[in-house]
Amino acid sequence: MAIRRPVEQISSAGAQEFRADVLVLGGGPAGTWAAINAAGRGASVLLVDKGFCGTSGATAPSGTGVWYVDPDSAKREAAMASREAMGGFLQDRRWMARVLDHAYDTVQQLADWGYPFQTDEYGLQRYGSVMGPQYMRLMRKRAKQAGAKILDHSPALELIVDDRGAVRGASGIRQQSGERWIVRSGAVVMATGGCAFLSKALGCNVLTGDGYLMGAEVGAELSGMEFSNAYAMSPAFSSVTKTRFYDWATFTDASGELIPGAQSKGGRSNIARWLTNNGAVFARIDKADAPTQAAMRLAQPNFFLPFDRAGIDPFAQRFPVTLRLEGTVRGTGGLRIVDDTCATTVPGLYAAGDAATRELICGGFTGGGSHNAAWAMSSGFWAGGAAADHALSVGEPRHAAPVKHAGGVALREGAERPVDSGDLIKSVQAEVFPYDINYFRNGEKLSGALNRLDSLWSATSRAGRSDALRVTRDREAVSMLATARWMYRSALERKESRGMARRLDYPGQDSGPKYNVRVGGLHEVWSRRDANQPAPILEAAE
Repeated sequence: MAIRRPVEQISSAGAQEFRADVLVLGGGPAGTWAAINAAGRGASVLLVDKGFCGTSGATAPSGTGVWYVDPDSAKREAAMASREAMGGFLQDRRWMARVLDHAYDTVQQLADWGYPFQTDEYGLQRYGSVMGPQYMRLMRKRAKQAGAKILDHSPALELIVDDRGAVRGASGIRQQSGERWIVRSGAVVMATGGCAFLSKALGCNVLTGDGYLMGAEVGAELSGMEFSNAYAMSPAFSSVTKTRFYDWATFTDASGELIPGAQSKGGRSNIARWLTNNGAVFARIDKADAPTQAAMRLAQPNFFLPFDRAGIDPFAQRFPVTLRLEGTVRGTGGLRIVDDTCATTVPGLYAAGDAATRELICGGFTGGGSHNAAWAMSSGFWAGGAAADHALSVGEPRHAAPVKHAGGVALREGAERPVDSGDLIKSVQAEVFPYDINYFRNGEKLSGALNRLDSLWSATSRAGRSDALRVTRDREAVSMLATARWMYRSALERKESRGMARRLDYPGQDSGPKYNVRVGGLHEVWSRRDANQPAPILEAAE
């Protein structure tokens, strides 16, 4: 279907103002798939990205697996069953099947578009993984070919709502000029990713929970935020957090002695304890034979770049490692979606990718890159199509309707003082980085951290807007603070150990009915338990 009309740009004092049917916030896989499907359904589409669409975010610099399973009933059954116990049986089988179906078709679509899938020794294409740079370069190209207009280096700061509370656009900053942008739209797809708290994990320093904050400011709920204590192994001198290769590693202390339990199934916990109590940990990937080493370099070339630059042979020499927090990027929590269209609890707002909860297919345990990649393809496509249908059904009057800007902290004009983002970021990181608070959780430490975070919010909530060069970082700091509070409130609500949400004071899995933890609010954070049950069926926009 051809685009009904192009995105309109209107002259406005002190701002670039646009009108579009669908506004997509975020230019990663979920955002680009949303833009492509929305444009294909006849909507005018504007996509804005904090960085440069195609190169920013967790996928762009990396290779990633895809949850790609042949449409064989036994294989699909095994693929779903293999993760259920790990995820605490919180997954929804119907959603898992939907994503498997859609991801399979989407990978075939990528091949038709010319994505260069690798071939195996038999000359067959290997569809189970994609290389981020090639994938995202193709996705940017296809979004533009579909008719979407892209604004790069243009972070969103707040949503816009009408007098009924429905989302009708957003506003933000053009980073290169400092000029403000405003988009009036019929619907918004939130595809801004998760929150890794500026931990320097590869590709994650644009992922600060911005979409969670903007959603909560208009009343959206979040779900699964207790499943947020994902730490990934990385060389201490590098941001590369590809952990699979460490299965072939030997871990030692500073003197070269083996670290007890580091090579076991629960080795990461033992490494976290050692880093907390004893100091440095060193690794050497010395269990990989020559063919395996060659396969590793082919599969993940960026894993080896820091070693090559430092003159280190990771297969023969020891190197220091650390654990970097990936938070909700590798976790499963995010904005709650209420039906098959990926609608949130707020009219006109849809969520996709890591900005949305992935509990429906992963439950309470990370699906790693592969499940997240399949989820981004699927949820982005569905959210974009549904947003287009919603916007086109609203029609022209949306542009004339009175609206208000929903942003609060760090955006109020005339307030006493701006946010001290540098100090605030350090204060939040001090509560979420330590393994003995966030990894080894117990009620006393969680409560103490949450009380300190609540005090930070109380002090920060009165802060106003700073200049254009600082406001983006200020909002990132506030988003991180809000995300940390939702994480720990949810963790305290779940008084058991299920999936990633482990509690030292509740080490067992509750034998009672399973539930999901919902959370929201800003000045007063609330949480509740909802019975875990299949999500309502509402036809998605295919």
